[in-house]
Amino acid sequence: MKMPSAREQLAAFFVEQPSPCVSIYLPTHRRHPENQQDPIRFKNMLQRLENTLSQDFPGRKSESFLSKLQSLAHDGPFWNHRTDGLGILCSPDAFQIFELQRQVEELLVVADSFHIKPLLRALQATDRYQILGLNRNEVKLYEGNRHALDEVDLHEEVPSTLEEALGSELTEEHLTVGSYGGGIGGRGQQAGSISHGHGQKKDEIPIDEERFFRAIDRAILEYHSRPSGLPLLLAALPEHHDTFRKVSHNPFLQEVGIKLDPQSISSERLRTEAWRVMEPQLMQRVAKHVDDFHTANARQLGASDLSDIAKAVVAGRVGSLLVEADRQIPGSVDADSGAIEFAEHDKPNVDDLLDDLAELTLKMGGEVFVVPAERMPCPSGAAATFRF
Repeated sequence: MKMPSAREQLAAFFVEQPSPCVSIYLPTHRRHPENQQDPIRFKNMLQRLENTLSQDFPGRKSESFLSKLQSLAHDGPFWNHRTDGLGILCSPDAFQIFELQRQVEELLVVADSFHIKPLLRALQATDRYQILGLNRNEVKLYEGNRHALDEVDLHEEVPSTLEEALGSELTEEHLTVGSYGGGIGGRGQQAGSISHGHGQKKDEIPIDEERFFRAIDRAILEYHSRPSGLPLLLAALPEHHDTFRKVSHNPFLQEVGIKLDPQSISSERLRTEAWRVMEPQLMQRVAKHVDDFHTANARQLGASDLSDIAKAVVAGRVGSLLVEADRQIPGSVDADSGAIEFAEHDKPNVDDLLDDLAELTLKMGGEVFVVPAERMPCPSGAAATFRF
């Protein structure tokens, strides 16, 4: 599974797109038999989409993405390997599928711009993290949040085993591999094989181990931590924590790790242990964002009135924006003037005002945090902290 950062994935959709812009969100299921309903609901959604396009966007070029959506609806292997949610953004010039580790509400929006707030909530870094699963012979990388954990495909430049990392520099006869069953091997190692050391000299094992950990640290930082910007938890036996931390230069590595062999526990146990570490940090970050808003607002450097926020956003003044997670306010923001136009609640194919504010904030270089309703510092659905 590959889960790039929200800004990386969504950057292409911040530019103006030819309408119609179609945003599809669907809760999906990982296991049988629950996942059997997913393609059925998707096909029903496509029927609604076709009706909407014919009524509200006649004559627009939508054949290209409609054919892709229809093909997807009948792709059995695709629906047999789902995560917790599915997001699709498509227009005459764009088509992108997002795999989400979070349930989303079923939603179809056809408008002049994309509806991205559900993606921001699913992809933002506030509750996401990565886990580096490490022992002296191999490495795996996982990405998760409070709800789910999945293995991440390592970049091709990241060695996944001791032999890949050290190659010809590996101490002679450091290890041999025998197939004795059990477990899933890494790249270059057959499934079911277990690594055993034979003829090892006591002083050779720590040398190779330290060099292996150093190589892993450099590669993970360059190809995964920096691109994602996510906190990194180390999951390893206690004796490997000290060695790895001694050689690590990864600023994303968290002080508190998981002192268990990740290969010996289930992914659910690993997720539970990770969230035990991450949850207090998340609560602190959300509280800090709320406190920052209150402080700024008291100094006239913040706003919760939607009209004031919109004008500040287009002027480039908004440094950070809190938006309420499961709330939609039908309407749109003029990207040039910041003028707000509200719409009727009974019109399903209009933009979401909060979504527009979030998108414009990101375009102008600000940060957006999607916050549960009970933690929002105001009732308007948005709270902005200004740069100046």
